[in-house]
Parts: sequence; structure tokens; C-alpha cells
Amino acid sequence: MGGPHSVALFVFHVLCVLLTLSEVGSRSTTACGRCPANSSCVNGTTCRCAPGFSSSSGEIFTFSSLESCDDINECGPPLTVSCGKLADCQNTEGGYHCMCSPGYELISRAPMFKNESENTCRDMDECRSGQHECHNSTTCVNTVGSYTCQCRQGWVPKPGFQDKQMGTISCEEISFPTWTAPPEIKSQSLSGFFERVQKMSIDFNSSLTQETIQYLIMSVDDLLKTPGDLEALDLSSRHHTATYLFSGLEQILRTLAKAMSGGSFIYHSPEDTELSLMVQEQGNGNVTVGQSHARMLLDWAVAAGAEKSGPTVVGILSSPNMQKLLANASLELDLEKQTELEEIYESPVRGAQLRLLSAVNLVFLSNTNTDKLNSKWETPGTRQELICAFWKSDSNSRGYWATSGCQTLGSGNGSTTCQCNHLSSFAILMAHYDVEDWKLALITKVGLSLSLVCLLLCILTFLLVRAIQGSRTTVHLHLCICLFVGSTIFLAGIENEGGQIGLRCRLVAGLLHYCFLAAFCWMSLEGVELYFLVVSVFQGQGLRKRWLCLIGYGVPLFIVAVSAAIRSQGYGRPQYCWLDHANGFLWSFLGPVTFIVLCNAVIFVITVWKLTQKFSEINPDMKKLKKARVLTITAIAQLFVLGCTWVFGLFLFDQPNWVLCYTFSILNCLQGLFLFVLYCLLNKKVREEYRRWACMVTRNKYSEFATSTSGSGSSQSQTQALRPSESGM
Repeated sequence: MGGPHSVALFVFHVLCVLLTLSEVGSRSTTACGRCPANSSCVNGTTCRCAPGFSSSSGEIFTFSSLESCDDINECGPPLTVSCGKLADCQNTEGGYHCMCSPGYELISRAPMFKNESENTCRDMDECRSGQHECHNSTTCVNTVGSYTCQCRQGWVPKPGFQDKQMGTISCEEISFPTWTAPPEIKSQSLSGFFERVQKMSIDFNSSLTQETIQYLIMSVDDLLKTPGDLEALDLSSRHHTATYLFSGLEQILRTLAKAMSGGSFIYHSPEDTELSLMVQEQGNGNVTVGQSHARMLLDWAVAAGAEKSGPTVVGILSSPNMQKLLANASLELDLEKQTELEEIYESPVRGAQLRLLSAVNLVFLSNTNTDKLNSKWETPGTRQELICAFWKSDSNSRGYWATSGCQTLGSGNGSTTCQCNHLSSFAILMAHYDVEDWKLALITKVGLSLSLVCLLLCILTFLLVRAIQGSRTTVHLHLCICLFVGSTIFLAGIENEGGQIGLRCRLVAGLLHYCFLAAFCWMSLEGVELYFLVVSVFQGQGLRKRWLCLIGYGVPLFIVAVSAAIRSQGYGRPQYCWLDHANGFLWSFLGPVTFIVLCNAVIFVITVWKLTQKFSEINPDMKKLKKARVLTITAIAQLFVLGCTWVFGLFLFDQPNWVLCYTFSILNCLQGLFLFVLYCLLNKKVREEYRRWACMVTRNKYSEFATSTSGSGSSQSQTQALRPSESGM
């Protein structure tokens, strides 16, 4: 059909096709061999990234020397896979797998899993599996996802280590703290006690901590029950012993409590000493520790403080028998409390008489910070107060009660609540403050009582002795009446026993206000009468009786009425039934008194000056000594009559001075006595009347001889009219 030529032509075409296919395959193989790593060839010009990788141009890209296939991070954001709870995603080259978080493992114990449906992660107990690094002096405690190492019972971290760490703690066994007798105190009873303490220290075993604590408390009870020669020690040494016992017991109980296994421990000794302990590894919220003597409320975080090593300890040791060592202890009031008391009692507070109402409560924590203490109390009376106090050691290791940092929050239902910003040995004290000097109070009561008797005698004398009747006698009479009524009300009702300002107290304050203002008004009238007698040219001519009464009783009535209308609450104080200091209300009394005293002081100076001149005119040859004596007696007499001695009281309101207090009290409480001596005993006519009365009482005939001896010469009468011993001036 085609011959040899046709066959040759067919073979040639086949060879050409084969050569063409071979060349194309060669070029294709060369192109795929140039795709980047982690990719495969699609055709002669494109490549595809392997699973788990991607390029910037997409999954399929045209070959370029700048293209690359990079690993896809399935575990990074945005998260495209989920391993479930308690597991972490781990990225791998071109893929990923899931692993349980540190401290957790799969139930199958397999190292990894692929997706969330295979997640069976649970907490790994490193302590059981042995996968921990705790020291042999500690115990491993499994926690959620981890573990901690903590000291074994009866052990504490060595210095430089902290409890509850992972493999970084080393512990040492708790030992009984060193506690020896104070070398300054020489006492056989105290030495015997510390011998027992030394034996406890030698025999101490942390597994018998509670038994050791009980034996220690009983030993303290024995010491306090039979103190022996401790009672013979001086006050300072006894208080030093108490301070030493407090500090030692606090240290030992805090240390031994850490050797307990935890929980609570309460011990009540036969001598009524109680111990309450709470030990907890880790606490949250509030905790209340207490027994029959006291209760304490605080937060666990406050009890632990910044130091987190070891268990947290909260304890109260209440000892009623400690009162023997603390007898007659002093009280130091902080400045704020001192100021508060002086404002309340309106007088300097010079100390307090203390009575211990509660057991002495030794409070101790792992940390020393804020606490609330609740203990027994008794109902206080006048100038008494329940106070929260703590036993404070001074620079000489002695002690006293103090109130700084503590305040009384309230009381009721037989208990008192205290709050302090520190911890120590606490107690509830009944403080009876020495607000006033008892000697000053005694002088006041005795002086006023004597004055009342003398004022009553003066009143009877002025009413019954007709020979001395006149305008001056009228003034004398009403002055004595006002002083008598005012002094009687003062003695009977000045003290406000209940502390409540009721109607009775306001009425007493109002009556005192009126009576003493009236007395000063009559003193001012005494000055006016004296001026007419000695200074004025109209000698002997005084005011009419109705004007005297109108001024003497009407002016004080007007002042009191206006004061009560403006501020009736100003009458009465919590401690005394007198005028209140607030809003200047006291000046409703001080104002008129100051004015009257100053006016009378001027009259007093003028009177003495005029008397000096008149004595010289009447008898220029009178001896200087006698003249000075007469003038002195006259001047002193007029000081009391005119109320000038009340000037001392004007300086006692801001900063009380004890010298002025005594001077003021003595001079003014005896004013009635001075008036009786001046107006009655030194008046010749009154003495004659007293003799006549005495003779009538004794039924003896009145002697005429005494009255006939008095001369009636004009010169002598004029001289006697000016002599206070005869005229009563």
C-alpha cells in the first residue's frame, strides 16, 4: 500500500512525537522541582501548600522565587481549634495537638490528645505520684493543679523560709521558748514557779502540746493562788512581776499553739482561768473567739498579718486571779481622754480610783493589730466610768493601766465592748475619777455649814435688836437672807447624782442663779450705803426701804427671767446643777457679778482713803500703829461685805489654779462667819443685847453697870461712829 517509503515516513512521525513528549515532560519536571518547601506541584506553572501551611497568595499560587509556604499556628489567635477545659493547645510543624495543663493529666495517662472530644483532664496528685520536691522535714499537700510543702505538725519554718511553698521550704521542730525568772525580783515563790517551767521545757514533746499548755496554766494558778512572799514585795516589784508574766505567757502560748494540729482548744482550770485557742492554716472572713470571761471578734486576715508562714493563731487567756498582782495600779489617760473628762466634769482630773471589774484578758495573735474585746461590767455611778484599758510596760519593765489606742464602743446586757488598735493584756476597769480635791470639798462643806449657822444668827439679830435698826441694817438683813438661802440650796442640791438634766436640776440651777445674783445686788447696795456714810456729804442718808428691795430683788429677777426666756436649756449640767458653759450662758451670772465687784472695789478704795483722812482729822496724835490696825480691820471687813473676795473666782474658769481655788473657797465659804463677827460680835449694842438675852435665859438680873460705862461725848461718839469695832461697818 505504501511500500518502503510509506513505512519510513510513519516511523519518522512517531519519533518526532516521542521527542516532543520527552521535551515537554522534561520541562514539566524541571518546573515542579522549583516549588517552595512544604508545597507540591500542580502543573508546570502553579504550586499548592501542604496541609497546615499557607502562602501569602493563597493555597494555590503561581511559581515565584518570592513565594513560600509557612506553618499555620492553629493555637494562636484567632483560635481555630478547642482543646477544652484544663488543657492547652500545642502547635507543631504543620499541625497541633492538645496537652493537659500543668498539674493535670488524662485519665488514660496518655501524653496528648487531638481535639476537645478526647479531653479527660483531671487534677494530678503530685504528692501520691511522687512528682514533688518537698523536703523531708515537710509534708506535701496537694492543691488544685499543683501542690505545696508545709511543715509537719510541731514544726515551724527555719529562718529565711516561708511555709506553703513549692519545694523551697525547710522546717525545724518547735521547742519550748526559754523563760527564766527575772533577776530583779527576789522571791522564793517565783523561783519555784520557774523551776516548774524549766522542767516543762526539758520534757516538752510537740505531740503533747495541749497537756503542756494545761500544766502551764495550772502552774500560773498555783502561783497566783498562793503568792507567798510575792505579796510582801513593794508595789513596783509586784507590777514588774505581772508585766513579766504577761509577756512570757503570750510568747509561750503563741508558740505552743502553732504545734497543735489545728481547730479550736478550750481549757477551763479549777481556779476559773480560761484559755480559748483557734488555730487555722488559712482562714477567711471574721472569727469570734471567746469563753465566759471575754469574747473577741476580728478578721482572719488581720490575725495572720503580713507574715504568711505557719498557721494563724488567735487566743485569749482570762485570769481572774491576776488581780492580786495588779492591785493599786495607776491609770494613764491619753491626752484626748484627759481633755474629754475635764470638759465633762468642768474641773481638772487628777487621777482615778480603779476597781478591776473583769478578769485580766491576755489577747494574742499571730499578728498584733485591731481587735474587739467584750467583757463583764458593773453599773457605774457618779463620776465613775467603765473604761477599756490595757496593761502597758514602762521603760523600767514595770507596768500600769493605759487607755491609748482603746475606746469603749458601748455597754449593755452585762457586757462592755471595746475596740483597740493593738493587742496586749486587757481588762474592764471601773474608774472613779478624782475630779475634785477631797480636801477642797471638805473645806467647802464645813465652811458653808458654819456660815449657815452664823448667817442664821445674823438674821435673828437684825430682826430682834431694835437698837441697830436702820437702812444699813435692812441691807445687812437681806444680804444674809440671800446668802443663807443660796448656801442651803448649794449644799443640798448642787450635785447632779443621776447625770440627767431634769426639772429638779434646772430648778436648783435657776434658784442658785437668782439667790447669788440677789446677794450681789445687796452687796452693791452695801457699797452705796457705805458711800453715803463715809464719802457723801449727806452722811447717814441712804435709800428708802422700798427702793432697796426693788433693786435687791427686782434686778436679779429680771436677769434670771430674761436668761430663762432666751435659753432655758442653759440651766443644769450633767455633773452640777448650775449654769451651762455653752454659748456663753454663764455670763448671765458672771457679767452682773463682775460689774458689781468692780464697782464695789472702787468704792472700797475710796472708803479706805476717806477713812484715812478722817482718822487724821479726828485725832492727829493717834499712834501710827493703832491707826494702821484700825484701818486694816476696817479694810478687811469691807472686803467681805462688798464681795470683793469673789475677784479670785473670776480667774478660775479657763485654767484652774489650785492656790486660787483654795483661797477662793476658804474666803467665800466663810463669808457668813465674817459677817457675823463684823455685824454682831464687834457691835457694842449687839453685844449688850446678847448679854441681856443671856441674863434673861439664866434668870439673872440685867446689870446696869455695863451700859453706864460707855461715854457720850461728842468727840468720842464721832470717833466710835467711824470705828468698825463699835459701828459694825
